[in-house]
Amino acid sequence: MAMNDSVNILNSAYLAVEYIDSFLPDNPLQQPFKNAWNYMLDNYTKFQIATWGSLIVHEVSYFLLCVPGFVFQFIPFMQKYKIQPDKPETWEKQWKCLKTLLFNHFFIQLPLICGTYYFTEYFNIPYEWEQMPRWYVLVAQCFGCAVIEDAWHYFLHRLLHHKRIYKYIHKVHHEFV
Repeated sequence: MAMNDSVNILNSAYLAVEYIDSFLPDNPLQQPFKNAWNYMLDNYTKFQIATWGSLIVHEVSYFLLCVPGFVFQFIPFMQKYKIQPDKPETWEKQWKCLKTLLFNHFFIQLPLICGTYYFTEYFNIPYEWEQMPRWYVLVAQCFGCAVIEDAWHYFLHRLLHHKRIYKYIHKVHHEFV
């Protein structure tokens, strides 16, 4: 009975989203994205897309999202919002932080990103445009991933503050402001 109710609720939500979607205009960016996606599939292997494409998207989005925070820390007006106002930022500290970030991204995260291809193959995740989920499914999946990732970081960060491992692993994290 409970299973049937949850299925009915999900079906109702799906129908509601489909109904709302029918009123929305067509996305003018969909065809250019489709063309670019199909060009990528025609010219690169799945391994190249999953590995190097993921790396490029990760690095570009990471550093673009960091630009506002980097700029704000050097604006005098923004100093009142600093969490650690007694620790001023310097270019030397920023350079050291950037070198550490680049090391972590290319020697720790890149090997993990290399597993993306094998993950997509194991779970049979398609690459074709026609098999892409609808926009609302992608939004829900991104939201779910953000919640899981945030919970993961929270609990892992708490674990890294344990007295037995803090000074060996996590102390580097608190070296930067």
